[in-house]
Amino acid sequence: MNDEHWTIGRMCEEFGVTPRTLRFYEAKELLSPVREGQKRLFTRRDRARLKLILQGKRFGYSLEEIRQLLNLYYINDQQATQISRTYELGQKHLTAMIAKRDELNEAIAEFQEKLSWGEQVLASKGVKKAAE
Repeated sequence: MNDEHWTIGRMCEEFGVTPRTLRFYEAKELLSPVREGQKRLFTRRDRARLKLILQGKRFGYSLEEIRQLLNLYYINDQQATQISRTYELGQKHLTAMIAKRDELNEAIAEFQEKLSWGEQVLASKGVKKAAE
């Protein structure tokens, strides 16, 4: 192994994923490590792709969307198609994330109201609220 290749253990440690996750991404053709017998050696390309995969998952992209976006890198248009499609999907995912956040904020506010009401009822009955 040299500075151009990383073992599965080193990749797991660096990115906080499990070997199973890396094998799953390999099976989905998102990563393509070099095989040396039973050993998988990950290249700089695999490391860069894994960073993008994990970021995409964090932003709500499906693995299929991520795979399609990564594959657009190989169109010879200086990544214009890839960037354009990524931006388009990004706008869609951002809108969905904002909607989820707004729903969550509403649920939190309603929950706080219910807990406040419960606290008032308990206080009127002389019951102290549980320690926080």
